Amino acid sequence: MKLLFIDDEQTFLKYLAKRLFLDGFTVKTTFSGEEGVDAAAKEDFDVAVVDLQMPGIDGIEVQKRLKELQPDLPCIVLTGHGSVENALASGKYNAFKFLSKPVDMETLIDTIQAAYEFRKNQEKNPGESDSDQQKKGPLNKLYGKFRKLYGVDK
Repeated sequence: MKLLFIDDEQTFLKYLAKRLFLDGFTVKTTFSGEEGVDAAAKEDFDVAVVDLQMPGIDGIEVQKRLKELQPDLPCIVLTGHGSVENALASGKYNAFKFLSKPVDMETLIDTIQAAYEFRKNQEKNPGESDSDQQKKGPLNKLYGKFRKLYGVDK
């Protein structure tokens, strides 16, 4: 499985990449949103893991651009600055899951594998519209509840 990791915390990212490589993943690391988007423009990935707060373009904008480049690429948001607003904004771009740092490695690997399976299921059902696929997204129910609770529209 080919992963794209985008995070400005280089030490953290290098550690995760080494650990995931030992678990059999192919990992491309980028240390800014711009680098991540450039990488996605040049090659295809199975799953992306994106930090939210980075210098330059932030994780929300990165998700938007990744969706334009690779519409079926599931994005896992991994951040140390989690908030309801960030989760809602990520939900607009169909973030697969929102994880907080520090993340348990087993949880991260399980989430990556679940995102990959979700993508494979999407590819098996190509006749479904984007809205049908979004209804199946794991954050969609939570996203809907938060939108109603906070009065936020899409």
